[in-house]
Amino acid sequence: MKLKTKRGAAKRFKKTANGFKRKQAFKRHILTKKSPKRIRQLRGCVMVHASDVAAVRRMCPYI
Repeated sequence: MKLKTKRGAAKRFKKTANGFKRKQAFKRHILTKKSPKRIRQLRGCVMVHASDVAAVRRMCPYI
């Protein structure tokens, strides 16, 4: 039986040589009360934590 990909997860994670990368949270709205330093540090991507890699792999079996 073929496995289905969780489409929401497929849009959020990208596979790299060392694991999965993801965008950082808390950057979408209510930015006025957040300091410029905090907003700047939320830029870019980070790697999925090692304890969550198995869950991401289960959600996206073909990525």
